[in-house]
Amino acid sequence: MSKTTSSGGQQQYHNQVTINLPPQLPSKCFDDDGRLKRTGSVWTASAHIITAVIGSGVLSLAWATAQLGWIAGPTVMFLFSFVTYYTSTLLAACYRSGDPDSGKRNYTYMDAVRSNLGGFQVKLCGAIQYLNLFGVAIGYTIASSISMMAIDRSNCFHSKGHESPCRVSSNPYMIAFGVVEIIFSQIPDFDQISWLSIVAAVMSFTYSTIGLGLGVAKVAENGKIKGSLTGISIGTVTEMQKIWRSFQALGAIAFAYSYSLILIEIQDTIKSPPSEYKTMKKATLLSVVVTTAFYMFCGCFGYAAFGDSSPGNLLTGFGFYNPYWLLDIANAAIVIHLIGAYQVYCQPLFAFVEKTAREWFPHSEFITKEITIPVPGLKSLKLNLFRLVWRTVFVIITTIISMLMPFFNDVVGILGAFGFWPLTVYFPVEMYIKQKRIPKWSPRWLSLQILSGACLMISIAAAAGSFAGVVSDLKVYRPFKTT
Repeated sequence: MSKTTSSGGQQQYHNQVTINLPPQLPSKCFDDDGRLKRTGSVWTASAHIITAVIGSGVLSLAWATAQLGWIAGPTVMFLFSFVTYYTSTLLAACYRSGDPDSGKRNYTYMDAVRSNLGGFQVKLCGAIQYLNLFGVAIGYTIASSISMMAIDRSNCFHSKGHESPCRVSSNPYMIAFGVVEIIFSQIPDFDQISWLSIVAAVMSFTYSTIGLGLGVAKVAENGKIKGSLTGISIGTVTEMQKIWRSFQALGAIAFAYSYSLILIEIQDTIKSPPSEYKTMKKATLLSVVVTTAFYMFCGCFGYAAFGDSSPGNLLTGFGFYNPYWLLDIANAAIVIHLIGAYQVYCQPLFAFVEKTAREWFPHSEFITKEITIPVPGLKSLKLNLFRLVWRTVFVIITTIISMLMPFFNDVVGILGAFGFWPLTVYFPVEMYIKQKRIPKWSPRWLSLQILSGACLMISIAAAAGSFAGVVSDLKVYRPFKTT
């Protein structure tokens, strides 16, 4: 190894020494891009993905299956899982530009689009991605308040009887969730919330398993499997409602699988070797298999238990009343999970706004200065005033919007429809075609374009159904009223 005095020689020497330093000195270990050595693995990446995927969406799957029936419901879930896995592997291949082992890293979804597609598509991608993240924050605020209300009502039903109205307002619970998120949103970046993701992933398994167990028990209690091959029957709903609800169910299932918009950010936490792509491919396969199994069980057993009357939210629709303490545990697990999932989804948006602010106002102490606050017995807390103000305002806005429009199934359907095609299918397909230089009109190119076109049609149908649901709900809803 040459010890030249040129800057290039010094950099080469520095890189070689830091890579070979013993692992017990992580503060002096750097990756090829000069950043602190990443520590993520298949397991932490899987935890991040499962935290993002098995969210509130799983609770609407019994309702979605009820709209589609025993044939179309499970088939659509399986197809969405396959498309999600396949397009996620395409996207993971775009984490590095050029060589998959040593090419330039793309730290965010937008960076990957910028490196591969550029131009107007970067702005389009950013607008869609961050608007979707904003929407997810609203959806999770609504879902958490519904679960907290369910705990309150479950205890009320237990003490006063099932016929009691037990009216509860969602507003105090949304405000409480917002306060907690303001605190957790001060965690500076994605790499420091792996512990929160692991806790949230455990919680998601907890409430999904309880929902599954209650569904199985309900089927056993009924002594038969409810439902039909074609879903909810005409008469229970009108023909037009049947069509709109079927479309909305597609959006609900799409939302249940949506995590591509944060895949690159998750991949950027993974250590190498082996290459980040190989690790991410394994994590994606593991996560999609696990989540699909849960989704099939929860959606199918929920539908088998309740048939056409499957509630929009399996654990809060009060198809179950007892054991009330188990319902309380499940709903508490949902709230804890959503606290973590909110952060997993919002951190990329936080990072984008703060990076942009630093670029626009590099000399502003309000934006750039870190204030160190000593915490007895713990590591010092670093506080940034801009981060404190902007993230607090963000949480307050999402909370207010949630209070104005608390329609769980409709919001879930809109988010699924809006984010599925562009972020899960279109951009990954186009970037992969560009990066691998796939010739236009070749069989591979045609197959990818057919996949993209089919998913676009599904997204349009799902969006139409979900917006129709919002319009219908707004006709009877009054903001800030107790329900």
